[in-house]
Amino acid sequence: MNNKNQIEIIGNNHFSSNIKTPLREDAFVKTDEEKIENISYHFKKIMEEIGLDLMDDSLSGTPYRVAKMYVKELFYGLNPANKPKISTFDNKYAYKKMLVEQNITIDSACEHHFLPIIGYANVAYIPKSKVIGLSKINRLVDYYARRPQVQERLVLQILNDLQEILDTEDVIVSVTAKHLCVSSRGIKDQNSYTTTLEYGGKFANSETRNEFLKIITQQKL
Repeated sequence: MNNKNQIEIIGNNHFSSNIKTPLREDAFVKTDEEKIENISYHFKKIMEEIGLDLMDDSLSGTPYRVAKMYVKELFYGLNPANKPKISTFDNKYAYKKMLVEQNITIDSACEHHFLPIIGYANVAYIPKSKVIGLSKINRLVDYYARRPQVQERLVLQILNDLQEILDTEDVIVSVTAKHLCVSSRGIKDQNSYTTTLEYGGKFANSETRNEFLKIITQQKL
């Protein structure tokens, strides 16, 4: 099997063996401004290579716009400096039941084709001594989504971080998303979605897990 065939197989099967996002050791030596300048240059070359006329008013600013989008928006989650500060609070109410945050927007990109992954996440945990502000869960999900991703890795990264922050294994994360690398290329299936689920602690119990699944399948507000 030649190298190009292997590249296609890995991409079409959305395969990755890394739980952590693969990053170079010098990933953040350059400033954001330096990265934007370099990406602008190279994206301009891509546009020229496919035959576009960058003298056109509509296209002339596209290399800069794409570069800024990559660094500041779509892939801001690559940089640990951008990780949201997650504060926890003492569980003063001694709340011991499931707490669920539903329909958190997922706006990510497939690391194999750099095409959008769009959908939603559902997250639940059973508090012990700590609780977390609800909006912080949303921010953490968005942080891990905003990088070139594999969906299986995404749920694991969210799960592992929340387990550490909350000091409990009792966390469950599901992501349901549409991959444009499936709908706009390859098989071009416009209707399929992918769902991934990771959990630990009490959610390994099928009754507890099914309670979560029942909640997230109820009618949305």
